[in-house]
Amino acid sequence: MLHLKSMLSTFLIVLFFSCNNMAQQNQEQDAIRHATPIEVPLQNGKARAYFASGCFWCVEAIYESVKGVDEVITGYAGGHTKNPTYASSNTGKTGHAEAVEVIYNPDVVSFSTLVDVYFGSQNPTQVNGQGPDKGSQYRSIIFYQNDEQKHIIETKKSALSKKLNANIAAEVYPFTKFWKAEDYHQNYEKRHPEDPYVQNVSIPRLNRFKAKFPELLKDAKN
Repeated sequence: MLHLKSMLSTFLIVLFFSCNNMAQQNQEQDAIRHATPIEVPLQNGKARAYFASGCFWCVEAIYESVKGVDEVITGYAGGHTKNPTYASSNTGKTGHAEAVEVIYNPDVVSFSTLVDVYFGSQNPTQVNGQGPDKGSQYRSIIFYQNDEQKHIIETKKSALSKKLNANIAAEVYPFTKFWKAEDYHQNYEKRHPEDPYVQNVSIPRLNRFKAKFPELLKDAKN
């Protein structure tokens, strides 16, 4: 009986600290959700937008195929920890999702069109993941930098919800910080076309997008 009481006490102590830690994480994550958005200034006439939509290898390739997009960088965003890594984000405890930074020419492609690309290149009703990738680190988040962008996102999200008669899974977050991913994640699909995941998940997803939005694609020479 004494041994049983000792085990029970240990369990309660572990549970107490675990719940406290979870509550702390929730408070920190809530602060991110309700933060004041940071607007990234134009650099050399180029703007930046931030999206999370499942595996960042897939999302990177999709946005790089769009006219007016100069570069796409993979990374992490939406969480409450500093300096996230691939390993730490995969625990689901950092609050971060795999995300991309889209560097684009606003004279060629608008933020509104990039939002169309976002919703049109994923399963918008899948919660906490895309395709075979499941977990909070793969959840869909769309980031706004000002009230105008927030209005665009929420209007399109609402319209899509009505069209599909379903809840749209994408969370809407103020943009606060983007953390660049490890070098080996950058341009992964282009550098590893033979990778089984790229062959079976990334390329089919990219091709579905291309078939849906041919008018948005760069010329073949680009």
